[in-house]
Amino acid sequence: MPTGTAEQRLVGLADLVVEAARKKRDPEIEIPVRALSNVAFNPKKRIIEMKDATQARSLFNLGMARKFMQTMLVADALAVLQREKLTTSLREIYYRTKHTLRDSTENTFDAQDESDPIIEDIEVALAALREELQVAAEGRGSIVGNVVLVDDGDAIDCTRAGKSGHTVPSIVEEPGIRIRKCAADFVLLVEKATQFNRLSEDKFWKRHNCVLVTGNGQPPRGVRRLCRRIHDEWKKPVYVLVDNDPWGYYIYSVVKQGSINLAFESQRMAIPDAKFIGLSSYDPEKHKLPRNVGIRLTDKDVSRAKEILAYPWFQKKEWQREIRNMLASGLKFELDALANKDFRYLTTDYLPRKLKERDWLD
Repeated sequence: MPTGTAEQRLVGLADLVVEAARKKRDPEIEIPVRALSNVAFNPKKRIIEMKDATQARSLFNLGMARKFMQTMLVADALAVLQREKLTTSLREIYYRTKHTLRDSTENTFDAQDESDPIIEDIEVALAALREELQVAAEGRGSIVGNVVLVDDGDAIDCTRAGKSGHTVPSIVEEPGIRIRKCAADFVLLVEKATQFNRLSEDKFWKRHNCVLVTGNGQPPRGVRRLCRRIHDEWKKPVYVLVDNDPWGYYIYSVVKQGSINLAFESQRMAIPDAKFIGLSSYDPEKHKLPRNVGIRLTDKDVSRAKEILAYPWFQKKEWQREIRNMLASGLKFELDALANKDFRYLTTDYLPRKLKERDWLD
């Protein structure tokens, strides 16, 4: 596994190519395969890990020459960021590395969907997160509650962040972001901004001494990493609140075990101790929600649920029972459906009862 600073690892990548050229060999780099076939669930660590399969990307292989060139262009741009101590976006990397090859009409990149996967390839090849390489995505998350962050030297007291909360940046690593204090009892990671806004407006975080975080859907890497840091550095439990559907189960799975596509980052992103606090397929009956606020499962929902049933990390009998019960009901329920009881039912009844009864899935 490559060692040293991010800049040293990038330079090492270039050195491999230079050395091959000096020896008149075909320059090539080894890229770990990012596919389901190259990941495995580690039951001891309770995370998804990448296995050892790699693919050689070489210059003189006609089928790989373009990707080899793209990889070296992106690596060079990333090295410039390290030397100049700058941060940039995925979009700017695309434009920085895009040009037309001399004496041709061929572009190095035709669209950003070509350059983004190259960055992921470099991440896994160098064992360095994109954020360590100084590449940021758009901030897509909010945090409010009893935690103080230090952002580039400025203290951010998240109890004073207003109803909308403080925006979670894409890069949440030290030294840029430090967690100065966390006096909360737990972290509540909420799937939807709608429920985050309700909980924040009702000061749920104050009444139950917690930190509220949302990623507005599938939580982006910055949100997942910040929750992991609070969990690790301040020993705070993390609860995940999502819709009762296969996609909610999957979001929880990514938070807890890691992503199949980005298994190389599970060691620092996944939170194996995270708990699923709802919405459970048994909650509509417990909380007397009428069936007419449920949504009929589509064929796609059923297919996805059956896939999830087969995942090794969902083999616990409690999870098999949970997912099969949803399939048997033929319905899925959004968290928004709790408003059928009362607009504040989520904050005044549902979550307090869940916490009191320790009604969650692991």
